[in-house]
Amino acid sequence: MDDGTAGVSGACQVDEGRLETAEAIAAGDPGGALLAVAQAGPQMREAAALAAEANLASLADEGRPRAVVVAGVGTAGRTGDILSTVAGPRAPVPVVAHRSAGIPGWVGAADVVIAVSASGRSPEALAAAEAAARRGARLVAIGAPDTELQAVAERARAPYIPVPRRAPARMSLWALTVPVLMAAKSFGLIRLNEADIAETAARLDADAERCKPSADPFVNPAKSLALDMANSIPVVWGSSPLAGVAARRFGDMLAANARYPVVAGELGEVGRGRVGLLDGVFGTLAEQDRDIFADPGDDDVSSTRLRIVLLRDDGIDGEDDGAPNDVRRADAVVELADRRGIRCDVINAEGASALERLASLVAVPDFTSVYLALAHALDPMSVPAVSELKELSRSTLD
Repeated sequence: MDDGTAGVSGACQVDEGRLETAEAIAAGDPGGALLAVAQAGPQMREAAALAAEANLASLADEGRPRAVVVAGVGTAGRTGDILSTVAGPRAPVPVVAHRSAGIPGWVGAADVVIAVSASGRSPEALAAAEAAARRGARLVAIGAPDTELQAVAERARAPYIPVPRRAPARMSLWALTVPVLMAAKSFGLIRLNEADIAETAARLDADAERCKPSADPFVNPAKSLALDMANSIPVVWGSSPLAGVAARRFGDMLAANARYPVVAGELGEVGRGRVGLLDGVFGTLAEQDRDIFADPGDDDVSSTRLRIVLLRDDGIDGEDDGAPNDVRRADAVVELADRRGIRCDVINAEGASALERLASLVAVPDFTSVYLALAHALDPMSVPAVSELKELSRSTLD
């Protein structure tokens, strides 16, 4: 009988040598996880072209909807969070990210449902699309071509954006996100121009170049951050709603790729209680036993400590979106961590649009999650527990 460890391999301790050369990295990454992450820019361009070919103009015929529901789970569900943050607090209608089967009971003919599934087979997205069609809501579906989801959309005479599945869903964030944004643009929810997509894709390309396997850790920000986070409990906080989405995305990727438990969220919510982690057994109480004169590389790995990663977005100049409070909270967290001797890495958002700023907070962390996995001799593309969970779920239903 399978004890549940079949296919499980890796090393508890990090070996920096596994990240030293492109050859060593390639040997530890047979599934091509780094290549998949590096394709973010091309992913975005391809998805934009595919969305432009779909009949999205028909969505505008009935005017602006009462509400928009983005239905999907995992990375597909994260696209709803991204749409909400890109639309911002001035969004003319509510945006709801729905992560369970079907759609909310209030959804009707006045609303839009965007069903998203990388595989085109997600039960949650299929149920949402079918429910939207029954209730007469406007429907847009996004997923792999020639799948059940496309069939549902065609029966409902709804636009379908066929996005080829070239990598696991978590490595396909931008391929799924761009069609969602372009659909939202078509019925007047957000402003999104070609320059925003082009500049964001170019930034993703530039970050892929900075994080390439052949770059040494001292010039590769993703390798450097991965080694800094080794054998820690990562606490990833975003300073704003936009940065909060990036923080949760980093948590998703660290858990799936590097198998690290992560605390992730937005400073506005964690400041009410979770900041107390800094004073706990993995925070101040662990740090007070550290030799302040010891070399940072000589940490006792048997003592697990917190490592804060602050994704910081101070807003775009000239926009009044509550950024001053976000800035003060971010400054306070950095000061608190410093007072307690808890190490804190800060990644600052850059870019002229919300989409580009989000991408600037996602790109390096995505690479970091893969490099951290490789440093532990883990294959990011092979997650035995996921396959086993699916098997057990099917057995339970049979």
